[in-house]
Amino acid sequence: MDSQGQNEQRVVWTVVGTDIGPLLLAATQDGLVNVVFHATDAVRDKTLDRLATRLGTEPVEAPDSPLLAEAIRQFEAYFAGDRRDFELPLDWSLISGFNRQVLRELASGVPYGSVVGYGDLAGRVGQPRAAQAVGVAMGSNPLPVVVPCHRVVENDGGIGGFGGGLETKRKLLALEGVLPEPLF
Repeated sequence: MDSQGQNEQRVVWTVVGTDIGPLLLAATQDGLVNVVFHATDAVRDKTLDRLATRLGTEPVEAPDSPLLAEAIRQFEAYFAGDRRDFELPLDWSLISGFNRQVLRELASGVPYGSVVGYGDLAGRVGQPRAAQAVGVAMGSNPLPVVVPCHRVVENDGGIGGFGGGLETKRKLLALEGVLPEPLF
């Protein structure tokens, strides 16, 4: 509690090395709140500034915090091929409305090793003509990999876009057995 008797928000973060490059993981007391690709120093600093502004508190580096330590274990197991699902509490506070609805459907309804089209996902949330809006939701996903936006592809079979880059999307889909392993 702070001096006014309010519960003070605490944000912890760490960077973990993975097969797709460094990922920044951030969590609140409610759960994992952000996963950020390509976590170079510049990306890390920009992300931490944005989190401080959005969540009202300065993030603290704490890789040994229980939630982050568990997240690191689960990411390592996922990239080793030993884990198909993440079992972490999630803090959805960085996303709302239609985007949150779509991402929750994606998280619960598109299992490891499968893909869904943007239009199909739009239909699942009762908005069958909102394929482009689903694309926007994927681009604003604060929890990629855990909320598997890499599993959303174009209805005509194209790979679609990806905030982490198409190479990263291909690697994730190959890891899950959807695509062949990239040659280089």
